Amino acid sequence: MDNVGIRYKEDAYDRMWFPYNIPSSVSINSSFTIDSLNDNEYKLPSTVMKTAMRPLDVNDSLDFELDTGDPSLEFYVYMHFAELEKLQRNQHREFDVELNGNIWAKSIVPEYLHSKTIFTNDSVRGTKLKFSLYRTINSTLPPILNAMEIYLVKDFLQEPTDQEDVNAIKDIKSSYRIVKSWQGDPCEPMRYSWDGLNCSYNGYESPRITSLNLASSGLTGHISPLFSKFTTLEYLDLSNNSLTGEVPDFLSQLVNLRELNLSRNKLSGLVPASLMALSKNSSLTLSLDGNVDLCLTAPCKEEKKKKKNNIVVPLVSALVPSLIILAALIIIWRCKTKQSIHQGQATVVKSHKREGLLKSNNQQFTYSEIVSMTKNFQSLIGKGGFGMVYHGYLNDGTQVAVKMLSTLSNQSSSQFQNEAQLLMRVHHRNLASIIGYCNEGGNMGIVFEYMAYGNLENYLSDKTKVLSWKERLQIAVDAAQGLEYLHHGCKPPIIHRDVKTANILLNKNLHAQLADFGFSKLFPLETVSHLSATVIGTVGYLDPEYYISQRLTEKSDVYSFGIVVLQLITGHPAVIKSHDNIHIVEWVRPILTRGDIRDIVDPSLEGNVNSNSVWKALEIAMACAGSKSIERPTMNDVVVDLKQCLEMANDIRHTWEIGSQTMQSIDYSGANCTELEMGPPAR
Repeated sequence: MDNVGIRYKEDAYDRMWFPYNIPSSVSINSSFTIDSLNDNEYKLPSTVMKTAMRPLDVNDSLDFELDTGDPSLEFYVYMHFAELEKLQRNQHREFDVELNGNIWAKSIVPEYLHSKTIFTNDSVRGTKLKFSLYRTINSTLPPILNAMEIYLVKDFLQEPTDQEDVNAIKDIKSSYRIVKSWQGDPCEPMRYSWDGLNCSYNGYESPRITSLNLASSGLTGHISPLFSKFTTLEYLDLSNNSLTGEVPDFLSQLVNLRELNLSRNKLSGLVPASLMALSKNSSLTLSLDGNVDLCLTAPCKEEKKKKKNNIVVPLVSALVPSLIILAALIIIWRCKTKQSIHQGQATVVKSHKREGLLKSNNQQFTYSEIVSMTKNFQSLIGKGGFGMVYHGYLNDGTQVAVKMLSTLSNQSSSQFQNEAQLLMRVHHRNLASIIGYCNEGGNMGIVFEYMAYGNLENYLSDKTKVLSWKERLQIAVDAAQGLEYLHHGCKPPIIHRDVKTANILLNKNLHAQLADFGFSKLFPLETVSHLSATVIGTVGYLDPEYYISQRLTEKSDVYSFGIVVLQLITGHPAVIKSHDNIHIVEWVRPILTRGDIRDIVDPSLEGNVNSNSVWKALEIAMACAGSKSIERPTMNDVVVDLKQCLEMANDIRHTWEIGSQTMQSIDYSGANCTELEMGPPAR
């Protein structure tokens, strides 16, 4: 029996099947497909059902037992049978099944190449589960067993998800024909809540849906009133879909809503004043970009039409004389500069480009003002991608960080211009906030908001300062939101290319901002699947697939972010010198495989962590740091999952000392079996 490790895609429910040899038995198999003509509700993999066990002696019964180790545990058992041999007229296979000495099923007659299943209607328990399959008096052939599933019953003190939320999310799934594996209870168990959902957990009360991420889910039509039924909703992301019609006013009635992302849809009309008011007073983060037919203020279409009509006549009337004057000026200029144009062109163009790069609404400082605010560059607080960073003060006493270009080399100048351009066009609370710039006589600098606690790398390495588990998760959420905005909120998207703890800055409240965009690249997502780019990044954080192929995608940032999350969990650097320079992923992986996270979590946390939250964070980090980019999640998904981790961290019921927590596995029998706690969604 060689079907080891069978799971999705061979198994539609992603059960994990492995072979088991029953004592005093032999295997039989078939080369034909099982259930090829029937759609069995259990969706058993044909590879699993093509093998079976029978007694070594055809006159014996098929006997085996499982040690559960705990008489209080309850189980549900499923056995699956399919005849693999083409029986002759004088042959007949029929058998009974006993469980713990009691008749469980009588007169089982397997059908040729077609599955048949028996199951326990009530849960069974005991320190041992004893099974016996023996042939009936009418049978000429011994019993067989193709596969078996055993499910452990887990009791949850938590009430099921609030029924109104359940009804609403199911109606939304049906209305929009959402293709997601949403089955069972949306919020329970906590670690396996529905993809794209976050829930609140308050003692033994029913969980409520607080976050719903349906970005890039193929939604069409109007925004459904069903969303108004989520009265506890705090975060709603409907971006990257094809939603049409107006933005409904009922969204402003969701009193707990803090973030609403409707960007990159096909919405039209006037945005409700109530939503705009919430956005202006900062109680709601509202994202609407990419909806070209939306109007933020009235009047809407009429005003656009009026402006268009007003412009046409003056434009036509002024066009002819303007062209004549322009042509004359060009002729005069060309005559006067014909001999000197080639000598001065390079200087003029270079100067024009340098000045033009920094034109924006940000404040422009003279070099003497930079010298004054930094007290002649007295206090060095760090190094950026292209120069030194100094502490300074504006005239009103506001603290700032001033990054100055250290050399006029082409590379550093290019980095400076790249970062300056990007920061002047993107604005997000989790990206470095630019106050102004200086570009005078070869002196280039950018003035940033001052971040009191410096960068995350230095903070983690300082053993006198210990970040709590919740603070670490909040930093991860902040940095993830900054990356999510670059990848999904900017058009075209932006790839950072150097995500690392040294480029995550912390303010006085320990909220994080992503910084240092000198190597960032615009990514024309609509036209290409990747960029061919020279490999740039930091050892330990560099995506191995990008390093090998030089094919850059946003998933390269996702990999680097996964390393950052692992550092937040472990307290170790990306490359752990104290362990023979091992990479943090390779250090974590074998410990995680053993199921014991005692040696993974930063010991400075002293066990004051929520177990579910830690496991979830590890799952996120390892998924991000996967070797294949196609298997890594998007930053949209990462943000949702990390927020769920943060909610879990607030649940004191699952706070434990790390040293006492291990994962256990139980071996059990059957011709082909699934893992004890792994099973299909509701059938």
